[in-house]
Amino acid sequence: MLMCRDLARIASDYIDDELGTAQKLSVKMHLMMCRYCRSFIGNLRASTALMQAHSSQKLDEEFLRRIEERVADSLNARNTGNRNPE
Repeated sequence: MLMCRDLARIASDYIDDELGTAQKLSVKMHLMMCRYCRSFIGNLRASTALMQAHSSQKLDEEFLRRIEERVADSLNARNTGNRNPE
């Protein structure tokens, strides 16, 4: 079964519809059971749409990678009970 930290790592690919059928199904099943990840995906979608709507420049891939890393670290810290991932 997909864990929250796993979902965080592939969330952008899920939103961009770049996952295979099996991975999409795993994500959808996880989202049905996890309100935190549903909220995370919703916020990620909204943030992506907002950035695209208000930016005339292409998004910096390295910047996005760092954001995804920090989100994954935060989710992992939440799952392990450590509230401060730094």
